[in-house]
Amino acid sequence: MNDMLIRGGDLLPPSLNTPKPAVELQNEAKPFSSVLKDAIADINKLQVNADEAIAKVELGNTASIHEAVVALEKAGLSFRAMMQVRNKIMDAYQEVMRIQV
Repeated sequence: MNDMLIRGGDLLPPSLNTPKPAVELQNEAKPFSSVLKDAIADINKLQVNADEAIAKVELGNTASIHEAVVALEKAGLSFRAMMQVRNKIMDAYQEVMRIQV
């Protein structure tokens, strides 16, 4: 049963996919906005790479349609994950705005 493990770590954008040691995480105090900007930039790179892979297939510059489809799925999955994070952030913001002081 152990041979059926699904590993999807390579589907995340590079900025979110690289684990860091606990000591490094404590010393690195990046603001949330810069983490968010980095993640959006990585997702944008995935989208651009997918577009380039599709263009290469259309022009016949590459023989691997498989790589183009994988790039397209990576970009799509990353975008959907980003949208879910955005939705959670918006829900949290709306909840904070409803708090009466």
